[in-house]
Amino acid sequence: MKKLLTQMTDDSPIALETLNYLQNGGDGESEEQRVFMQQLNDSQEKRIVHLRTLYVCGVEEQILGSLDADSVYTLLNNNPAWKGRMDDNGEVWLEETVSDDLSPTCKEQAYMSVDANGNLTLFDGPPQEEKVLRTFFQLDIDSMESSLPKDVLKQLQDGIRIQDIDEYNSVLSTFSDYARDMAENVMKAH
Repeated sequence: MKKLLTQMTDDSPIALETLNYLQNGGDGESEEQRVFMQQLNDSQEKRIVHLRTLYVCGVEEQILGSLDADSVYTLLNNNPAWKGRMDDNGEVWLEETVSDDLSPTCKEQAYMSVDANGNLTLFDGPPQEEKVLRTFFQLDIDSMESSLPKDVLKQLQDGIRIQDIDEYNSVLSTFSDYARDMAENVMKAH
């Protein structure tokens, strides 16, 4: 890539889509970004721009406003990890992934508990409301009952409040020891 950049004959800046394409080796995601940026280049009008932030738990969306292509490029240049796409209505969706935090909504109301099928599950609100955000793995309930104190089992059944990424990881780590082996389920089925 350095060779390509140093062989440029004029002083024009390299296009963002070209730089992304060169950096990512032409993979499918880069192709999607190239198509998005071409759509953006082809339009002269302002477009409604949304920012969608994906967290370990939860998604937040906000409208950034009505922006022209140059303003969208400025946002992307200032936030290189963001990806963009244009929806069927011509609105721009920028997407950011936060892999080390929970959304503000999850911090306010997430619980981990066991669902009706014995799976460790993340709920939006108390488990009794049955608003499932994410299912992790099936638990070996018999093993848990024989090795964990009754108060821990009751706490899990009632729902363990998750307020930050450390609690989230701690609960996952604690109960991953009791994850039912998928091979075990296959063997029992035959």
